[in-house]
Amino acid sequence: MDNLRAIIFMCLAMAGFALEDFIIKIIAEETPVSQVLITIGCLGTVLFSIIALAVKAPIYSADILTFPVIFRSIADLFGALFFVTAIALTPLAIASSILQATPLVVTLGAAVFLKERVGWRRWTASLVGFAGVLLILRPGMAGFQPESLFAVLGVLCLSARDLATRVMRAQLSSVTVSIYAFVATTCAGVIALPFTGPFTPLQNVNWFLFACAVLIGCFAYFTLISATRIGDASVVSPFRYSRLIFALALAMGFLGERPDSTTFIGAAIILTSGIYIFWRERVLDRKTG
Repeated sequence: MDNLRAIIFMCLAMAGFALEDFIIKIIAEETPVSQVLITIGCLGTVLFSIIALAVKAPIYSADILTFPVIFRSIADLFGALFFVTAIALTPLAIASSILQATPLVVTLGAAVFLKERVGWRRWTASLVGFAGVLLILRPGMAGFQPESLFAVLGVLCLSARDLATRVMRAQLSSVTVSIYAFVATTCAGVIALPFTGPFTPLQNVNWFLFACAVLIGCFAYFTLISATRIGDASVVSPFRYSRLIFALALAMGFLGERPDSTTFIGAAIILTSGIYIFWRERVLDRKTG
């Protein structure tokens, strides 16, 4: 295992995803969410179809029609819809901080729906992490932004997607799955059409930004795969949370966002809880292994 290189790849992947979110935030300032989703979905579908042809991965497989894949696609659809809406309507720092709660929800979802054994320590860590989410949301308080609930809905849907991924057939190519993830993103845009404004004419700079978002997302996807393949999960996985650091840097450095101390405390609680859960899972894996 090459852990140092894996850590670098993981950080590059998280920087890529954070930059993709940042670009989407810029685009969404003057482009309806439906148009953002449809454009990114179509561009991503074309790009990953080309990649599938290049690596000889099937564009269609009978496994696509199995329940886990269909469920994953539906969860992906609503996850994209809610999270992109959250990026468009709330500060990037808020949306990105709440997104970090996804592993906590996956841990509890695995216990409830997949019957995985989750001890009291991980249950407690997950509940503490959710307290961090509440600190960021501040329901019932002066700083509460109702639009931030879209990020919470996004976390729930993306967690459902990750749980479905765990039970998918291993032989199904990840490139093939990615094609249908972008198809789901396109469908999310179609669903959003009645609730958003009319499409706006795209200038060259808009097309450039869309292309950058898709290409950077593709780069992040493949560096993430590389990181998980060449490094020990116990060493590499905690660096997934570097995405929040990059997101905060972009939000504060280029968007002029200034998260308050309560937001930082909530984000720190979520990160600490998530890293503890990763650590605890590795401890249990070593004991059972």
